Amino acid sequence: MLDIEGLVVRYGAREPVLHGVSLEVAEAGVVALLGANGAGKTSLMRAISGTLPLHGGSVAAGSIRFLGKDIAGDDPAGVVGGGLVQAPEGRHVFGALTVDENLDAGAITVRSREARARTRDQMFGLFPRLAERRRQRAGTLSGGEQQMLAIARALVSQPKLLLLDEPSLGLAPLLVKQIGETVREISRDGVPVLLVEQNAAMALSVANHAYVLELGRVVLSGPADELAHSDEVRRLYLGEEPAGDAPGGPDEKPPEGVRGNPAARRLARWAG
Repeated sequence: MLDIEGLVVRYGAREPVLHGVSLEVAEAGVVALLGANGAGKTSLMRAISGTLPLHGGSVAAGSIRFLGKDIAGDDPAGVVGGGLVQAPEGRHVFGALTVDENLDAGAITVRSREARARTRDQMFGLFPRLAERRRQRAGTLSGGEQQMLAIARALVSQPKLLLLDEPSLGLAPLLVKQIGETVREISRDGVPVLLVEQNAAMALSVANHAYVLELGRVVLSGPADELAHSDEVRRLYLGEEPAGDAPGGPDEKPPEGVRGNPAARRLARWAG
């Protein structure tokens, strides 16, 4: 469904922030994209959603194909019109508008009044709290409720692929768990999801496949359950120290080209 090949992104004349990134999202399931701050996740989302030029960035090389069409360089309205919709990092709900009015704004591309009403009812079923707050201004909602609204606003546009950018950011653990359950339900309802997250534990628990982005490069990828049980991801992204030392013992010297390079040492451990 979404096929990114060799994507290079830069801002102005500076060095690229993405270096040949490639990833795929199938027509079903959840794909997680993990990475720390500065890994390049936001730039990748901007490139996919068509908002990169608004931030002074550009695609210098590579392709972004959605449903067989190269959308690199398309404007945001065209991307959304094609069925690729993003719930952005930081929620960005319309604070002065009510919950109902925010959902109306999300459904502006849906022509059928019946379809809009049906989808709204589905959102209130998915997020009962929003049904209780439907006439309340979005700016007065809690952080968790605003995140629910941001996801619902994206879903009422009836996307073919949903991009979720850091949906757990700033939320309490209980709400993070609820967001994870919501992502599962969205996927079960037939909407594939590209989930961008720093919370690796939640992301890997709901994803089918995962990629790890580091300094603008994909350094790891594979089935989410395998990555969740790997020593490297447990140490770097789940805050766990795997039992025992790496093969060869703690005194084993890394191979040439790896010494003094932390990223290369991590990749060498995976390659070994």
